[in-house]
Amino acid sequence: MLRNKLKPYQIILASGSPRRQQFFKDLDIDFEIRLKEIEEIFPPELKREEITNYLAELKAAAFDGELNNNEILVTSDTLVWHNQKALGKPKDSQDAFEILKSLSNATHEVITSVCFKTNTKTEVIYEITKVTFNELSDEAIAYYIENYKPFDKAGAYGIQEWIGFIGVRKIEGSYANVIGLPVDKVYQYLSNLA
Repeated sequence: MLRNKLKPYQIILASGSPRRQQFFKDLDIDFEIRLKEIEEIFPPELKREEITNYLAELKAAAFDGELNNNEILVTSDTLVWHNQKALGKPKDSQDAFEILKSLSNATHEVITSVCFKTNTKTEVIYEITKVTFNELSDEAIAYYIENYKPFDKAGAYGIQEWIGFIGVRKIEGSYANVIGLPVDKVYQYLSNLA
């Protein structure tokens, strides 16, 4: 449905995330992937969606001056916000263990920002989902890290994996957002463009 509306445009997804790429395929829209290495550093005073908005825009800014008139660039950033701090991707197994231990028996927020950039304007949208975990045993955490290696995931977990099935007690908001993209909002935004 959206594919026909977007025919005049070339959608570019600037994300190496297999989950985000799959979402775009599942939306049934034509897109291409263009990647750039970005150092994801943000000012320390930023909080919550200010961080993800900043990083999504930073990723888009790498393409300044490179977009054709009909191209729409999509970049995004996801983080887990817990105990007043941002939890990104874990550095190693120990870091992943400590992150998951901190999320055990607690509620955190998953925040994803999506930046849409053309050669005339840049717009950012974001979504916040609350996720509550059951108490996770040390054995369960160690098993998950060893078998699923969640080092490319903010907050050291993928809700669509084993740990999500056994560990998540409650979700308030978009499930897709926790996987890495607020698909319904992206779909609405692109629908309104067309």
